[in-house]
Parts: sequence; C-alpha cells; structure tokens
Amino acid sequence: MSGALAIVAFLALILLVVIPIHELGHMVVAKRFGFKVTEYFVGFGPRLWSVRRGETEYGVKGIPAGGYVKIAGMNPYETVAPEDVARAYGSKPLWQRALVILSGPASHFLMGAILFMVLFATFGVFNEDVVVVESVAPSLDGEVSPARRAGLQPGDVVVRVGDLDRPTQRELSRYVTAYVREHPGASLEYVVERDGRRLSLAMVPKLITEDRQTRGRVGFTLGLEPVSLPEAAWLGIRSTGQTVAVSVTSLDDIFGPRGLGRMATLLFTDEQRRTGDATGFIGVSQQVGDAGDRGDWGTILAYAAYVTIFIGIVNLIPLPPLDGGHLLLLVWEGVTGRHVDYRRVVPIAATVIVLLSLIMVAALILDVFKPVPQLT
Repeated sequence: MSGALAIVAFLALILLVVIPIHELGHMVVAKRFGFKVTEYFVGFGPRLWSVRRGETEYGVKGIPAGGYVKIAGMNPYETVAPEDVARAYGSKPLWQRALVILSGPASHFLMGAILFMVLFATFGVFNEDVVVVESVAPSLDGEVSPARRAGLQPGDVVVRVGDLDRPTQRELSRYVTAYVREHPGASLEYVVERDGRRLSLAMVPKLITEDRQTRGRVGFTLGLEPVSLPEAAWLGIRSTGQTVAVSVTSLDDIFGPRGLGRMATLLFTDEQRRTGDATGFIGVSQQVGDAGDRGDWGTILAYAAYVTIFIGIVNLIPLPPLDGGHLLLLVWEGVTGRHVDYRRVVPIAATVIVLLSLIMVAALILDVFKPVPQLT
C-alpha cells in the first residue's frame, strides 16, 4: 500500500503540480508584459470545468496529464483580432518573448530547489565526518548485496576500510571506487564499531553507475541529520545546480547517438539493462514504489526533485516545439532581424514530437520487459 501511495503521490506531483506550474510561469510573465492570455487549463481533452476572469479562461480538462496556456499569436494558424495585434506574441519585444519562454523551464529549477530544501530540512543530510550505517540493502544490481552477505547492520560505524582509518563519507566513496577499479572482484576489509566492539567484515565492492557517476558500493545507506532552514535552502540551491549539470551531461545517454544506439540494442537483442541505463516513467515509478514500500520518503523527494529538474532541462533542448526551440527561433530573429514564419516550423515540430514519442514508448516497453536492476 505504501508503494502504491508513493507512486500516486509522485505522478500527481509531476503531472498535476510541476507541469501546470510550468505553464503558470509562462502565463504570469506574459500577463506582466501585457501579452493577451486567453486560456490557462490544467489537463487536456474534454473540458470539465472553467471560469472566465477578465480576458482569460481558467479551467480543468479530463485528461490529467499536464496543462497549457494559450497566448494570442503563438499559434501560427490563429487569426488575431485587429485590436489584439499589439498584444500578440509576435508583436512584443524579443527580450519579453524570451522571458516568457524561459519562465516555464525556470519554474522547474525553482521547484527542484524547494523540493531539495524540504528534503534536507525534514530528512537531513549525510554526516560528512562519521560513516554511520542507516540501512542495509538486501540486494545490489540484482544480487544479494555484499553488505547483507557480510552481516553489516544498521547503527554500525565504519572506522576503517582497507588501510583508510576513520573515513569521511567522501573519502570512503573515493577509496572504495578506486579499490574496486584496481582490484575487481577482490575482497575489502571493513572494520565497524558495534555495541562497543570492533568487528572485521570482508566485502567485495561492485562498481555501480548512478546519474552518470560510477562508484564502488557494497549496499548500505548512511544516516541523515536534519539541518536548519537557511542551510537547507543553500544546500537546495547547490544540489539544484549539481543536478542541472548531471542532467545536461546525461542528455546524450538518452537522446544522442550513444543513448539511441543503446536503446535499440536493448530493444532488438537479448542484452540486459544495467543500473545506469536510462529509464522512463514506469521505471522511475517502480523505484519510487520500492522506496515507498521501505518507508523511504526522503528518497522519493529526491526522485521528485531530480525528475522535476530534468524535465526543465529537456524543455530547453533547442528543437521546436520545446521551449528551447522557441528560444532558438528568437535568437535567429534577433540575428537576422527577420520575423519567423512559424508555419514553416510546424513540420519540424511534428517530427520532433513523433521522435520524442517513440523514445518514450521504447523506454516504457523496456521498463516493462527489461526493468533496470534495483539498487536496493
């Protein structure tokens, strides 16, 4: 039940909060600069409810899968009334149009920072100075985790690993990663304190790729300590920047030649997915559900923050009809001094939509038939 609740909450956050707020960002900035905004709806399909306030109709539609805002003049096939021409999208200065477009993706970074802040203020951050075991994963990359096999327990304090004494979290991660790369398949001694005694546990670390970063892991999580709200806010901003960097570098693993080639290999051969492979909403939902079953709502918040930011990054890809495509057209208009005929862009936008849809369908198929191995 907890897993199902976690999945429902996660999808509701992304589809009914994050994406409508994206469109709300467009609308608020457009209204601020005097664009004529005619519609703002949550969802798609048949209209369930709406109300008109001034010149804008606000409402809810039957398919809860995001939302949209309608600005006069953005649809190239729309006829703009003569009295509205001065307030239409194409009549406004370039910088105002650019800010209207940017406000959508920017909302993702703001929401991501807020989610991270809530995570750090509520659940806490890792203690960098002491390695305390919070929980032991039953499995790692589809097998019994080395930590579970060795008998590691929650509350154990790692005091030595190999020849590294009193490691910090960062030192431990770097040491284990370097060790397993230099000695693949070799056992590594962990010395832990438990109930006033020191125990020596032998484990064979594995190289695990997460968020394009490969680390040596044995399958345990560290304890967290809540921080003050100002510190949580600063850490939220920093984590958002780090997530943006990781998201940008991961785009090639999904949409680039390497990512598309990997997806084709997985679809048409017996090759199995690895922990670091790209996943779709079903795969992410499965991981969220597993975290919910464990009662690990901190991990769910972290997933929500990452997905929120990643969607913002994808929206900035410079291809129409994405926001990045609109920005690219504005740059072209500014460089050439010529207005863009958006009707000529429609076939490109349709092609991009088809390609993105195919990638999403392929990811969903792989999520069902070749799920990514779970880390825990």
